[in-house]
Amino acid sequence: MQRESGMKTALTELLNIEYPIIQGAMAWVADPDLASAVSNAGGLGVIGTGHDSVELVRKKVEEMKTRTDKPFAVNAMFLNPNIDEVVDYLIDEAEIKIVTTGAGNPSKYMERFKEAGIKVIPVVASVALAKRMERIGADAVVVEGMEAGGHIGRLTSLALLPQVVDALSVPVVAAGGFGDGRSLAAALMLGAAGIQVGTRFVVAKESNAHDNFKQSILKAKDVSTVVTGEITGHPVRVLRNQLTKNYLSVQKSITSDEKPDFTELEELASGALYRAVVQGDTKEGSMMAGQIAGLVNSEGTVEEIILDYITEARSIYKDRGKYFE
Repeated sequence: MQRESGMKTALTELLNIEYPIIQGAMAWVADPDLASAVSNAGGLGVIGTGHDSVELVRKKVEEMKTRTDKPFAVNAMFLNPNIDEVVDYLIDEAEIKIVTTGAGNPSKYMERFKEAGIKVIPVVASVALAKRMERIGADAVVVEGMEAGGHIGRLTSLALLPQVVDALSVPVVAAGGFGDGRSLAAALMLGAAGIQVGTRFVVAKESNAHDNFKQSILKAKDVSTVVTGEITGHPVRVLRNQLTKNYLSVQKSITSDEKPDFTELEELASGALYRAVVQGDTKEGSMMAGQIAGLVNSEGTVEEIILDYITEARSIYKDRGKYFE
């Protein structure tokens, strides 16, 4: 496949990348193999860290550095019990120039990140949070709609994205529902400077996700995902299977007490993502995937996936421009 020329946006200029595509920091999926492939193909690869120890984060970064000389990011997940040690390492590691953040507020560490010359890109799910992140120094934000896989907010990308674009002056990255070049073109038309891609990269040939999980995404239809955990205040979008059936059954039985007991739900969810991604358990595993899973019908290399996005988006701009002549 012929390499497309770069696409210039505020995001590509900020991060010094060729194409305005960031890879999502998916737990158990966003390893150096996938992240380096994304960076080498012109996007921004992101190393997921989850609940990793600082030693494991260091190992991932060192491996990443042997696989690419292109820009890459490390995700800081603030529910990680080792987060203070991880942040110390990220700041001390001179070659880490970009950090994405999730599951918490980066304000505690923002001044130190900025002093170290690190660009910080938080994931947000509301206008208010996006504005707060800009105030404390975020260099860009990822706006994630409820169409995304994994932990989600309550607003759709189509409604939320232009509102955040209007409210901020820093680059805005669209996430949740962006599965092909048409959606990239739409995101740019709505004012985004790029997109974040998760589910589509899960099935990339460089992805180490279990083939059972990949095949479940490839076979998915438009109604194959469901949202669980809304009762706990932490909704998660996943592919339907026996686990979701059991989970929703238990969730339905929980009364709206002042202090509802979520113990059984927590037991069902414990280790479920690992079972899906690593062990390939498509019945009792948590197969986090976005609503765009129904669009995904082939694997492909990371480079092929990225170039598909860019080629289609450019074609749409060229062909559909006649409507505005």
